[in-house]
Amino acid sequence: MKKLFMLAVMALSTVIAKAQYEPGTFSIQPKAGFNIAWLSNMDKLPIGLTSGLDKMPTVGAVVGVECEFQVAKMLGIAAGLGYSMQGTAWEDYTDKDNLSGKDTKYKDTKIETGYITVPVTANIYLAKGLAIKSGVQFGFLTNADFKNTTEGTLDKRDLTVSTSVDMKDDFNTVDISIPIGLSYEFKNHIVIDGRYNLGLSNVWKDDHSSDKSKNNVVMLTVGYKFGL
Repeated sequence: MKKLFMLAVMALSTVIAKAQYEPGTFSIQPKAGFNIAWLSNMDKLPIGLTSGLDKMPTVGAVVGVECEFQVAKMLGIAAGLGYSMQGTAWEDYTDKDNLSGKDTKYKDTKIETGYITVPVTANIYLAKGLAIKSGVQFGFLTNADFKNTTEGTLDKRDLTVSTSVDMKDDFNTVDISIPIGLSYEFKNHIVIDGRYNLGLSNVWKDDHSSDKSKNNVVMLTVGYKFGL
């Protein structure tokens, strides 16, 4: 029993030693969390219902894994692979028909997009466990849908119609952004990571719109980091 205990202590010591991330070592971090995302320059709806509406951000999930190489005690280079749910939304609004007295309500109006993301960042450690980071992120579009729920009256009957329009052909397939963030690793190797992804690319293809819209994403994730 004593030998088994000593072996367990030695194994744990090895894991802890690896988790100190000395220069020349690798670590890996699975992570998950959520996004708050919006598209810039999107006051007008893409499917011409109306314009001048207030935009709202969308909330979506993000999952991924990140591998980091410790270049020096205060510098690491990280590359990741993930999936990010993004998009933008608009306020609910009502079209009033003064002649008939019947109103049509439009609710849950939004664009939902999904991207396979490949972030590459330089992580500068200001203190033990505390890092600021920035770099470049490549996003590869998986889906883009315009969604809307309409409530109205037809032949004296109340109707609710949910619409979903595939807009993937209107979007560019590659998106480039700059991630800027801050992370902290606790003693138990749980990592809290917050970052803002500043979009550089126009999401629309040239033949769709002359207005340039870019992804903006605030991301918060929780991960577990361990040495390799």
